[in-house]
Order: sequence, then C-alpha cells, then structure tokens
Amino acid sequence: MSTTWAYLRVSTSRQELDNQRLEILNFANQAGIRVDEFVEVEISSRKTTEERRIDELLARLAPGDTVVVSELSRLGRSLGEMVQIVEQLKEKEVALIAIKQGINTRSDSDMASKCIIYLSGMFAELERDFLSQRTKNGLERAKAQGKVLGRKKGSLGKSKMDEHVDEIKRLMTLKVPKASVAKILGVSRQALYKFIESRNIDVAS
Repeated sequence: MSTTWAYLRVSTSRQELDNQRLEILNFANQAGIRVDEFVEVEISSRKTTEERRIDELLARLAPGDTVVVSELSRLGRSLGEMVQIVEQLKEKEVALIAIKQGINTRSDSDMASKCIIYLSGMFAELERDFLSQRTKNGLERAKAQGKVLGRKKGSLGKSKMDEHVDEIKRLMTLKVPKASVAKILGVSRQALYKFIESRNIDVAS
C-alpha cells in the first residue's frame, strides 16, 4: 500500500513549522489526499541532506509513494541539489507535490514538471546572485564616494534590503509568496516583514 509523506523544514521557529504543517494539511484536504507520515526538521538549508533528514526520507520511500512539500526550497539548498533529489524520487517511482509551485507529478506529464522544477530553482538562484552582486556594487560605489555607511543616531537602521525595494515590489506584484521573496533575498521571513513595515512599502503597488 502506497504512503503519502509530508516533508517540512524551517530554519527558525516552531510556529513556522506548524504553519507549514497546516498549509500541507489544508492542501491535502482539498485535494482528497491523506497524509500518512510527517518528517519535520528545524534546521538551516545549508546543512547536509543527512542533517536535514532528506537521506532518511529517501531511504524510507517505496514505489508508488508520494512526497508533499509546501515549496521546492524545502527540499534543496540549490538548483543542482533540488534536481538531484527529484531525480532520486523519479528513480524510486515516487511522486512529488510542491504546493506553491503547483507541481504534481502524480498527474502532470514528467517533462512539464521537470521544466517547472528547473525554472523555479534557476529563477531563485539567479535572483540571489543578481541581488548579491548589486549589493556589493552599491557598497563599493558608496565607499569610493567617501560615504559613511554607519548608522546615524536616531536614524532608521540601514538594511541590506534597502537597495532592493523596487525588486521586492516587483516580486510581490508578480504574486511571489513572501517566504519565497525572503529566500531570494537571503533573509528570514520575519526580517522581510519587519523591513516592509519599517519602510512603509506598499506591496500592492
């Protein structure tokens, strides 16, 4: 008998883990799917697949099983790792459902799902690289112009996200989830929320 597994990973709080569990359960209820097993871990994506319990999950899977994640980034820390894990699932004849990306290899054609997985991971990696490079370039220009990068007393604290306000607005306008925006920027979800609030960013614009 096949088993449906839910894999949950967060880097920070138990509350986020609970929210992720609720998201998966709501999806499963609407899709008429029963989640049989949960694999949960509170750990950074920078840790190894063994530490993130990915190896354990793969070892326990059997042909016909299904793995459900809230989004692809829960599985891998890079495009290469995500593709590798997806290939391992395919070899084991295990289906993958990634809720935020709308991926469901139980019903989608294999080629279509692989394209979506590849493009989603590539987009996230490219965005992180571009934002990182623009931040470095901005700091170098500021130093070259003799600008003081420190914080003035009583002023609003400088954030590495200040240079990316337009980028944040663009991603939000494209309906990219805040959790994904935070990952693209390389910050926590809470940090992004605080930044949006402190800068009075109108994400609907």
